[in-house]
Amino acid sequence: MTAIDSSLTAEELATQPDCWRRAAALAEPSAAALPRRGERVAVVGCGTSWFMAQSYAALREAAGHGETDAFAASEFRHGRAYDRILAISRSGTTTEVLALLAAVRGRIASTALTADPATPVMTAADQVVVLDFADERSVVQTRFATSALALLRAHLAADGTAESAGGSVAKAADDAQRALESPLPQGLLTIDQVTFLGAGWTNGLALEAGLKMREAAGFWTEAYPAMEYRHGPIAITTAGRAAWMFGELPEGLAEDIAATGGLLVAGSGAGGLDPMADLVRAQRLAVALAAARGLDPDNPRALTRSVQL
Repeated sequence: MTAIDSSLTAEELATQPDCWRRAAALAEPSAAALPRRGERVAVVGCGTSWFMAQSYAALREAAGHGETDAFAASEFRHGRAYDRILAISRSGTTTEVLALLAAVRGRIASTALTADPATPVMTAADQVVVLDFADERSVVQTRFATSALALLRAHLAADGTAESAGGSVAKAADDAQRALESPLPQGLLTIDQVTFLGAGWTNGLALEAGLKMREAAGFWTEAYPAMEYRHGPIAITTAGRAAWMFGELPEGLAEDIAATGGLLVAGSGAGGLDPMADLVRAQRLAVALAAARGLDPDNPRALTRSVQL
């Protein structure tokens, strides 16, 4: 077993296809706790959970389920009126999430998604959905975050069509298995910078991919909406650097990136991997780069499993 294969992060990210299927199976029995069609919803989290919140918010609005905002828990706008707050917290102990749930108790209905049923979030929220099978020992989040998004995608699809939820979770899980078994694109282990790009619900995935690279490998990454990338950030892309698109490439962007001399990675979009499965490839790259740099992807510098202030 290689150093890459033996890390907890690598082991846990490799279980995602099964975790997503299990999460999707919870959509129907958990429906009463999840946002209902027509509710005005705020989705909150910290770090990785915030990025998943952004992806879900975009999907929910696109599916016609109602206005949906996403906030870092510390930046929630208390002056706005919501029917429900959906909090995503792997640990169930994050200070900002618990403080927000306490502040809205009795005023706004709340639901929490968590991995640990023995934590304060179980009583801080009005309703809780537990994804304990997706919990992790690594500090770096992989499977819990994507399993939470898989659950939410499946819930949207059950109340509409798979297309409105970005595609079916079953296909995403199959694509994730492909992403685990296929070699990483050539040239990625020798680049010195990567910019992740998204559009709509994949903006959250792009932000999360960048975070994984910074956390696990201490690697220089940036993330932007694809159409904004040409308004300045493209200047950072050159030979020896890459731009990675989650979802379908906007017209002309491939040619613009080629002109910089940078490497384009585009594994999702029409006919390709589900964007969530493409995130699995970015997770794998983060672990591979950590190994190449002699770093421990399970225990990133200055980070802990939960931020408790």
